[in-house]
Amino acid sequence: MKTYIILLRGINVSGKNKIPMADLRELLNDLQFKNVQTYIQSGNIILESALDKTAICNQIKNGIQDKFGFDVPVLARTISEWENAIEKYPFSTENEKIVAFAFLNQVSNEKTIDIKNIGGDKYKIIDDIVYLYCPSGFGKTKLTNNIIEKKLNLIATTRNLRTTIKLLEIATK
Repeated sequence: MKTYIILLRGINVSGKNKIPMADLRELLNDLQFKNVQTYIQSGNIILESALDKTAICNQIKNGIQDKFGFDVPVLARTISEWENAIEKYPFSTENEKIVAFAFLNQVSNEKTIDIKNIGGDKYKIIDDIVYLYCPSGFGKTKLTNNIIEKKLNLIATTRNLRTTIKLLEIATK
């Protein structure tokens, strides 16, 4: 059994794709995942499984479709991949409110995103993550999850530094 951090894309956002966390945990337990935990309402899951990442993502995706009736992208990372993501963050983490990670569903072939006028905001694409540093604030940045997806033609789901670190803490307890 391996521990995985699972990210769901686009649930419980602006009243769309609502999934109560208790119902999600029940579904994951019914799917035979072990030691299922969720963190906040935005689709953060820690679980154990003997399956590989692709099989886990497919099972969760199909389970959500069957139980809740909507299609949700699902991404999975191992503990070592999660630790590596945090270690590779290329910008200052002094102000955690402007630090985020856009996790991608696969390694990006692109190393740049064509976005005009991003001001002091910065990004760096490393493998399957777009590292974000947005001193303008996430409410004002042009480096949004939707833009990243559109420009890279990949699925992305973004988590701030606090959530990213908290998920690692929960997963390694």
